[in-house]
Amino acid sequence: MSRRQFALPSRSAAEPPDDTGCTVLHVDMDAFYASASLLSRPELVGSPVVIGGGGNRGVVLSATSEARAFGVTSAMPMARARRLCPRAVVLAPDHRLYSRISAAVMATFAAVTPAVEPLSLDEAFLDVSGAVRRLGSPATIGQQLRDTIADEQGITCSVGVAPTKFVAKLASGLAKPDGMVVVPRAEVVGFVQQLPVGALWGVGDRTEEALLRLGLRTVADIAHTPVETLRRALGDSAGPHLHELAWGRDPRPVEPARRERSIGSDETFDHDVDDPAHLRRQLLKLSDRTAARVRAAGLVGRTVSIKVRFSDFTTITRSRTLRDPTDVSRDIYDTACSLFDALALQRARVRLLGVRMEQLLDRSGAPIQATLVEPEAGWREADRAVDRASARFGAGSVRPASLLGDRRSTTASPQRDIS
Repeated sequence: MSRRQFALPSRSAAEPPDDTGCTVLHVDMDAFYASASLLSRPELVGSPVVIGGGGNRGVVLSATSEARAFGVTSAMPMARARRLCPRAVVLAPDHRLYSRISAAVMATFAAVTPAVEPLSLDEAFLDVSGAVRRLGSPATIGQQLRDTIADEQGITCSVGVAPTKFVAKLASGLAKPDGMVVVPRAEVVGFVQQLPVGALWGVGDRTEEALLRLGLRTVADIAHTPVETLRRALGDSAGPHLHELAWGRDPRPVEPARRERSIGSDETFDHDVDDPAHLRRQLLKLSDRTAARVRAAGLVGRTVSIKVRFSDFTTITRSRTLRDPTDVSRDIYDTACSLFDALALQRARVRLLGVRMEQLLDRSGAPIQATLVEPEAGWREADRAVDRASARFGAGSVRPASLLGDRRSTTASPQRDIS
């Protein structure tokens, strides 16, 4: 179902929206990865630019508006993006840059309110109810955030200001690019009920199909359908929840600093790989990368999982929970290899590998045990030395010897993958 445009009730320029009680802000960076990448390539501003893996088996991480005009979207296979926009310039992702800018943006949010709920590197909810007396109205705070981020980071963001998280997120989408939309409390119901059902938070393809089968095409249709009818069609949880959203009711609070539940890294190969030795080298690379990100976040993990995607796109995962939490690359690699070997693949052609750490804990409070076979200057100290070298000379400046001669071309998706 194509989602039609929606808009706020019209008002004159001399009649600013009433933001009383609209203390939830949703702030979303505009084309974050593309905008950040262009900071060092100003000559490409205004041109179609795609951020992602350079090989045809890679995927699009982000694209400028000029590339999006050709139909290029995030998560699209790079081969298709090149067909849609042959003139596009493809830039490799710079995840260290993205993390640095994201940290600075989140620090800007934290200077306004402690109630910040990050959703990803480039977006967050803020509850500014405690900052209004100090900094001004919610709309004033939203504009201050936009100005500060533009001045200090050189990128733009869009802000939705509303009484609830659901409506604030819708409003920021309407504000794109580089704008701010306030949805006054009195206009929430009219704003929400004009939407197609697919715009409701939590409505995926299956739920949308079920609603359409009932003849429900707009949020207003859902709002005027008995709750029991929705409950029978969608279930005891989803039915009443969507009915509440249809009336603009969303009681969920902004939840500050949610813990990362897992950190991992995937790699998609340019060509399907069936060489076990090469696959183990890739597991080593992914384990090192994942462990470094776990350490950088000040965490340790108890569960190691691997993901294997085959040439026919069949995907399997396996996991193992360790006795003690760890952030040591060697521990993660040994476990990942054990999981992989247990699959007994027999030269199966592999398209993608992934390594992930789960059950994450704060390192400061976690019981970390040294192993009996760990030398006095053990693997953990070696990892810390590698981290220091990487911070000074760049990621990949120190690598395991077994990876030094590995010249096979791969298209990596090395962003910090958090779910």
